[in-house]
Amino acid sequence: MEQVATGIKGFDELLGGGFPKARCILVVGSPGSGKTTLVMQYLKNGALLGERGLYISMDEKPEQVKENMSPYGWELDKLEREGKLLFLDATPIRKRKGFGPTEYTPETTETGMVITVPELTLGGLIRTIRKVVEEENIERIAVDPITSVMLRYDEVPKRRRAMLVFFDALIETGCTALVTTELRTSMLNRAFQLEEFLSQGVILLHTLVHEGNVIRAIQIEKMRGIRHDTQLRPYQIEKDGIEVFPKDRVF
Repeated sequence: MEQVATGIKGFDELLGGGFPKARCILVVGSPGSGKTTLVMQYLKNGALLGERGLYISMDEKPEQVKENMSPYGWELDKLEREGKLLFLDATPIRKRKGFGPTEYTPETTETGMVITVPELTLGGLIRTIRKVVEEENIERIAVDPITSVMLRYDEVPKRRRAMLVFFDALIETGCTALVTTELRTSMLNRAFQLEEFLSQGVILLHTLVHEGNVIRAIQIEKMRGIRHDTQLRPYQIEKDGIEVFPKDRVF
């Protein structure tokens, strides 16, 4: 199976080279575990390789996300100006009315083009993603996070169907997509989330406390189609982003 390198130091070694191409991978973690850092680092590294990326912001405006990432020195504004990295604003704050169901609205900012979703429904988001991917030749996608959309569905059968439709739509684009979701319970005593069963791969970002010390550990819970490391491996969030230590054990 063809694989897509993440470019994250130490992580591709756990994956045997990278994510399986054109799959939808879930990234699960608690607040502050580095979910946004991981998916943005994946897009940034792809952009530097000539693979255009699309970041879909579900909770924060793209400007806020870029500001949060600024300590890493990734020059996201520069990549955006060059058309290597696009931002799609799907936050409720930027909701607009009066646009057709298959249109999307590009806005010119100081750094480049920010795309807004015309209708804040799952169907509207899917149509916008498809159109942007086709017209902008996108190869990598990050959706961050999916939690806010799925909370609209109170009933489990409806939530499951919505998740299947969304994941299938991402896969059908031919892009390799990462989707983040918030952890709702303690990592070691958690109940499995619906998204984990429906996605083709799951990355867990653990934040553990051991003997008074906070330890970060990454785990590939599943990754269909490729051989991969399943052990807890330590990782750190440094000045250049996430670094994984594939040879070390947590305990």
